[in-house]
Amino acid sequence: MASDESVTFRIQPHNIEAEQALLGAVLVNNEAYHRVSELLRAEHFFEPVHGRIYEACAQRIGRGNIADPVTLKLLFEEDEALRELDGSRYLSRLAHAAETIINAAEYGQIVHDLALKRGLIRIGEEVVNHAFDRAHPEAGREQIESAERELFNLAQEGESKGEFRPFPQVLTAAIKHIESAWHKVGKVSGVPTRLTGLDQKLGGLQPSDLVILAGRPSMGKTAMAVTIAANAAAVENTSDDAGSGKHRNYVVGVFSLEMSAEQLATRLLSGKGRIESDRLRRGDIAEEEWPVVVRASQELGAMPLFIDDTPALSIGALRTRARRLKRTQGLHLLVVDYLQLLRGSNMNAQTNRVQEITEITQGLKAMAKELNVPVLALSQLSRAVESREDKRPMLSDLRESGSIEQDADVVMFVFREEYYLSRAIPTQREGEGKEKFDLRYQEWFQRCQAVHNKAEVIIAKQRHGPIGNIPVQFDANFGQFNDLEPGNYPEHLYG
Repeated sequence: MASDESVTFRIQPHNIEAEQALLGAVLVNNEAYHRVSELLRAEHFFEPVHGRIYEACAQRIGRGNIADPVTLKLLFEEDEALRELDGSRYLSRLAHAAETIINAAEYGQIVHDLALKRGLIRIGEEVVNHAFDRAHPEAGREQIESAERELFNLAQEGESKGEFRPFPQVLTAAIKHIESAWHKVGKVSGVPTRLTGLDQKLGGLQPSDLVILAGRPSMGKTAMAVTIAANAAAVENTSDDAGSGKHRNYVVGVFSLEMSAEQLATRLLSGKGRIESDRLRRGDIAEEEWPVVVRASQELGAMPLFIDDTPALSIGALRTRARRLKRTQGLHLLVVDYLQLLRGSNMNAQTNRVQEITEITQGLKAMAKELNVPVLALSQLSRAVESREDKRPMLSDLRESGSIEQDADVVMFVFREEYYLSRAIPTQREGEGKEKFDLRYQEWFQRCQAVHNKAEVIIAKQRHGPIGNIPVQFDANFGQFNDLEPGNYPEHLYG
């Protein structure tokens, strides 16, 4: 067991020699700075003097000037810490003891890695101190989310994502993407929904896109989202990143803020086993149907489908959990049901609902780009739909529509005329003859038959493609959407 003295004098991980070697390389050849500039910042150095030297070099090199012991001499003549190290002579010693520019990146990596370890120590100390602090206002779950956010930010340090790429390189990547889609029989370049008309219009759900799926209550928004999620998770991933993750199929994450995970599972079992969902909920299952339930559960259990049913999540917490899912399992599609149940990260008395929704939609779009996956977010519609004779929704019906419509790459509506017709049963009007009423009733009945178990997906906005209406079949008993005429589109279409 370690003594108290050894614990007391334990110092944080660092490597002064690596810091000196790196700074010397920069002072001898400023090109070395460009090899580590995206990885290192001044605060990554353990020795504060080294951090100030690095920052001074960065400023001079950034202005196109030379940074060497001569040009930095005047800058550091008044630095008390450098004066203790013998000022300009210390700069000269760094330069004379410099490693070659070839080793600069390696030494930069050492310095950065040790800075990450010190960051872990700092976060750990903060977590412990906050947990012990009884007066701290944050709840335990909020402290966990805060720690996860800090850990993710620490893990992201030094990852060079944003940089200029030569256009020929970009063009080559675009051609490869087109070629990959061309090789697929269904010409689906994104995550497939396995709804043929939708895949033809969208080419699948595209990475980095924010897709809004909206509708009035009872239109089937959740059923459509669950259908798409299950369909995607059932398809083998043949995209460029196939083989890089833990699962063969597309990995789908679902944030269900309204329904419990068990309710969603019941819906999926209903659709897969073709047993009415209300019977499953009541346990009204015949003995001979149990093998069907077991087989359906086994097939669903093999899918890389992950559900988080935590209520009232903040957009920050949702982003943290999505990052964690991608890091641990991989991720190809994220579903959020629904965005009006999310909370903004900065809630205060001055924040109104429109501002909060703006933060949420911008956060969802930023997350789609950061994780490079499509985000399918469900949204409510305003009551304005109900006041019109034609109940088909429009973009202006979106609640807080300004930010939702602006940030979305695709806006789709689910519309079921059958829902409205079934609630508008004709009654005989005053003074209306029986023959005329019978004719009107017959017309209504024929319309009901024509739209029975049918729905429309209305693509009202698509930033990179056409808009239009797509007829689909809706099986209300199983909470599932399918192609309007099942059997016309073979399974290999989605290979």
